[in-house]
Amino acid sequence: MDARISEMTIASSSIWTDIACFRETVHNLDQRLTSMEEHVAVLPGQEAELRSLRAKVTDMEDRSRRDNIRLLGIPEHNESSDVKTFLKNLLPELTGLEYSPPLEFQRAHRIGLLHRATPDKPQPIIACFLRHEQARQTILAAKSQGSYSLEGHEIRVAADFSRPTNEKREAFLALRPQLRNLEIKYGLFEPAACGSPTMANPGISRNQ
Repeated sequence: MDARISEMTIASSSIWTDIACFRETVHNLDQRLTSMEEHVAVLPGQEAELRSLRAKVTDMEDRSRRDNIRLLGIPEHNESSDVKTFLKNLLPELTGLEYSPPLEFQRAHRIGLLHRATPDKPQPIIACFLRHEQARQTILAAKSQGSYSLEGHEIRVAADFSRPTNEKREAFLALRPQLRNLEIKYGLFEPAACGSPTMANPGISRNQ
């Protein structure tokens, strides 16, 4: 009898030990759940802050590209090894602008790896102007004249934006047919205004 009571006492003690362990586990889980709930509660604020930071970074990147242009459609190797000199001669001919003082570039080069593009879609050229006003004049001239034709190739001059901004612009442009059908006026505007450039007669065809 005493032996059985002893066994029951040991078993009971073991059960109470297990219960204590379970209580501690439940307490720890409750603390972790409370901590997770607190983190979840602040997530909306963190998401808003992250969106704000991303917007600021995108704005800074776009501002750093304000002196840049992209030239699309120029066959590869036309520029030889001196892209700056090539553009100094090409841009006045294409745009009809009388640049004064003469064009100067901080840098100019092809984007991406050469020979990777197909002949009908060469890699773009990106150029950073030394003078912001000349970059603005070139972009405004390209907007008003549309694409250019050079040696049988369609050439386009465009502003240089960050990837997030380009994605937003492309998404908006995809809506243009619907806006036209609804007779809603629309447009994409630059954040700053610039005077009209002085035009010459370059003898280059411009496709509207």
